[in-house]
Order: sequence, then structure tokens, then C-alpha cells
Amino acid sequence: MTAAPLLELDAVRIRYDGSARATPDGVSLDIRAGEVVLVLGPSGCGKSTLALALDGLVPHAVAAALEGSVRVAGADTRDRTVAELSEHVAMVFQDPDAQVVTGTLLDEVAFGPENRLVAADEVLERAERALKLVGLWDRRADNPDVLSGGGRQRLAIACALALASPVLVLDEPTANLDPAGIDEVYAVLRELANERDHAIVLVEHNLDAAVDLVDRVIVLDAAGRLVIDGPVRDVLQGRAGELLELGVWLPVSTLAAMRLRSAGVMLDPLPLTPAELAAALEAVESLPSPAPVAARAAATTLRAADPAVAAPAAAITVRDCSVQRGGRRGPIVVDGVDLDVASGDFLAIVGTNGAGKTTLLQAIAGVIPPPRGSVDVLGMDPARADARDRARRIGFVFQNPEHQFVAHTVAEELEASLRLQGVPEPERRDEVERILRRFDLVEHRDRHPFLLSGGQKRRLSVGTALVAGAPVLALDEPTFGQDRARAAELLDLLRALNDEGTTVLVVTHDLQLVADYADRVAVIQGGRVLGSGATDEVLAGPLIEAAGLRHPPLARATRGLVRHPEWQSVTRMSQLPTAGRAAA
Repeated sequence: MTAAPLLELDAVRIRYDGSARATPDGVSLDIRAGEVVLVLGPSGCGKSTLALALDGLVPHAVAAALEGSVRVAGADTRDRTVAELSEHVAMVFQDPDAQVVTGTLLDEVAFGPENRLVAADEVLERAERALKLVGLWDRRADNPDVLSGGGRQRLAIACALALASPVLVLDEPTANLDPAGIDEVYAVLRELANERDHAIVLVEHNLDAAVDLVDRVIVLDAAGRLVIDGPVRDVLQGRAGELLELGVWLPVSTLAAMRLRSAGVMLDPLPLTPAELAAALEAVESLPSPAPVAARAAATTLRAADPAVAAPAAAITVRDCSVQRGGRRGPIVVDGVDLDVASGDFLAIVGTNGAGKTTLLQAIAGVIPPPRGSVDVLGMDPARADARDRARRIGFVFQNPEHQFVAHTVAEELEASLRLQGVPEPERRDEVERILRRFDLVEHRDRHPFLLSGGQKRRLSVGTALVAGAPVLALDEPTFGQDRARAAELLDLLRALNDEGTTVLVVTHDLQLVADYADRVAVIQGGRVLGSGATDEVLAGPLIEAAGLRHPPLARATRGLVRHPEWQSVTRMSQLPTAGRAAA
């Protein structure tokens, strides 16, 4: 006899107050113990909203109307409290800060089972196991506030694990994690999946990490309708073209193989991992030559290699910069950093969680108290400048978009910095309309920013930085929460602005993004700059592994090729041959 589903959804439609349409729209599915289900779909299709309905937050705590039914362990969520439902479903939110309530990591993880009246000994046992699984046991006495963004994400996962609920729902659980942190999270999830008595529901854009854990994929279209439901390889390999048209993420290795198909290199079946891509390439007798590196990247490499080549004037100069978190007794998170960023550079700052990347970027943008040492942005000390002067020179996008929202509607949020600079009302209106259209936010112009989806919030935050036209842009994890189409659109926009002369700084854990878009890379470890240089040189050298990072997926597939040694330096998607370059 087949066991009853842990989750049953029947014609689920959810419409937020003030929204004209429902997303998701008419979703029906069952989820059983032992399944690991990946939810895919473009930004704004209702993935996170669907996740919130699985533990009763919709309709009990979120201002949204629920049609159809969600049944958890056989009970309709309308007839149970969120507390009662938490015995069956544990949730990890897209924003980990949304669920932190106590003063130490141990208290935070113990909070859930304590409120469920679990015996004290078992509470401590669960908390210890969960914190050890996510690598935070040694910091159990720390305040959650001192953790990096990735550290808080791991803490949120530990809290969910400690509840020991049979269903675990995770919304973008690895979005702010470095490769080591991602491995830790998926090792934990893999252990749970192997026990076969849990169900895991995963909303995730990073398919390179998730693909070997997931066994079922469901896909929502832009209207929030369930359009695909099937085994992971049937969906990602057999229906890759449809997914691409929907604008959702595919593994980098799959995207690379699809690009190669246009050049006559047929890799069948489509690879899903770097190892599969490497094996498929080795099996091809002859490959076309890689495309040359773009002229801009080549010029950056030449500049780094030849001191005689004149560098552009510096846009940013950082000297002996140090930042101490939490006052004089707090840890030093940026330690004596020297960094020069030339005008017109596209610089990526990379490092593990807690390395100091975000804090360094915040010091450069002037959004934290003045650090020790000096920071100069186009002749301005950003931490001591008034808000108007700072906004004219540098636009900043926070890792958490909600940290920068100050207005009650999307349109007012975009208008705020223009109003600050004294831009006349007709010009403000025209510029706001342009940004709304560019970031596909027109239909949300009158919604409160906090009611947007995660991807929409990110687009709005980037729009607020771009609307003022500052010559320097600093962005912390700009593609977080974005579907593939929106992420590509955003990065292409940054590339176009950079080509026009805007200096761009990006903090990211996505080294494939770094390989494809950045001209230069600075590698941070322990609050210090280990080194910086042209992207191709840094990715090919020892700095990445020395910092505890992992090479981007495409480089992992190509750097060990034996049959095609000329492909070992291929790190960028733009280096892959395309249509018109037939296989030799």
C-alpha cells in the first residue's frame, strides 16, 4: 500500500492584496516522503509564495488570498495554526534575517524545539547536531548579528533541521554561500534525502550544486501555472529548450553544451555537471578552436602584464583600510586593505563567507561608519560626504534589497534619489518610467517594495542605484534571486554601462559570472587582499584555491582536458565556438 502524500496541493491560486493576478495559478501536485523536489520558474511566477503556502504562512500570516487547498499530513492548512503545521513542515526563508530572534546561535537553533515543548536534553542534542552539520558549532555563543550573510543562511538551515519536521522547504538556501558553504548545505540535505523519510522542497537557482541531489523537477511559467513535472534528467536534458525559453536557470554545463550544438558539436545527452561535460568533450574526436577572448578582456590582461601600458586614472583608491565590527572589542573584518580600481574597470571581489567582501564594498560605498585608513572615490571620502554628493558619485546595492528601501511604493522608491538631487518633477517622472520598463516593474509601480518577490526586490534595488546615473556602481550579489533571463539582462546592462565608462564593482560568489563579465578580480581572505589582476590570470592561477574557492563550472570542465589541450584555458562562455564555426 502506497503511503499517503506528506503534501497535497489542489488547484492552488494565491493572490496578494493589491495584486491584479494570482501567482501561483492553479497548481496541483502531491509530494511524498523520500522525494527531493526542485521548483523552477522565472522571477515573479510565485515560487516563494508557493513555498510560504506549504507551512501555512499563506493564508495565516501573509496578506494574500488562497484558493484551492493545501493539505499537510492530511489536514487542510486553513484548519491548522502555523505552530501546529511546523510539526510537519520546516521552512528556510529566502532572507535568513527574517527568522532570527535570539542573541546566540545556540539559543536560535534551540528556540524552535523549545517552543514545541521538546525535552531539554533532546533540544540540546538536536541543536548540537544541526550546528555541527552546518559548520557553526564552534561559534554557538556568538550573536547572529556578527555572522556573514552566508553564515546567517547556514544558521537558518540549522534552525529548520532542529525542528525534525518530515518536510523541509528551502527558498534559495545557497544564494549567499561560498562553494564550501554550498557543499556543507548539500551534504546535510543529501544525508536527509538518503534517510528517505523526509521530503525536501527546494526553490533554487544554483542548479550546478543541486542537480545531483534532486530527483524531481516542477516548473512554473511566468503566469504561475504548472507546466512541467517530471524526473530531473527527463526535464533538464529532455526539455532544456523549453526551460531556456521560459528564462529559468540551467546548469552551466548544460548551457555550454547547448551553445556548442549551434557550432555543430553535438553532445548527447546534454551534460548536467562539469564532470559530464568534460567526459562528453573528451569523447569528441575533433573540436573547433575556442573563440578568442574579447578585446576588452585581452586589453586588461595586457595592461596587467606590461607595466609600460598606461593605466586609466584611478576611480577608487583604498589605503590601509580596516573595519572592526561591533566596536573596539569586535573582530577585525577588513584588515589593512590597499586597492586601486581604475576608471572604467569591471572589478569582481571574491572570497569565502566572512572573508570581508561585503564590508569592504560597504566601506568603499560609504554606507558604514568611516573606517581606519582612507577611501577615495573620484576625489570624495564617501563615509564623510553628505548623501547628495555620495549619490552623485557612487550607487550602491545592498546584499539584502530590503535594507535600502525607504518609500511606500516602487515608483516612489525609484524617485527618491532623483528628488534628493533636485531633479525637476517632469524629468523624475520620465526617468522612473524608463527604469520601470527596463526592469519589468511597470505593473508593480504602486505596490509596496516589501511585497515584491525576491527577484523583483533585487531588480528594484539595482534600479534605484542606476536611476541617478552615478559614474561608479557597487553591487553586492546583484544576481541573487534572479532567473536566468533577468540575470543575463542585468549583467548585460552593467556590461553596457561599463563599456560607456561606468566603473563597476561586484561582490559575488558566482565565479562563472566573474569569468563571463569581469575584467579584473580581487581575491579576499581573512579581511586581506590576497591578490588582484586580470580575470583570466586570476582564474588560471593559484589564488582561487588559496582562498578556499572553487574554479567556475566551465573551467572545471575544460582545465583537465587531455584530448583537446587548446581548450584548457576556456573559462568564459563567450570563448565557446558558436554558429558558423563548424567542428573541424
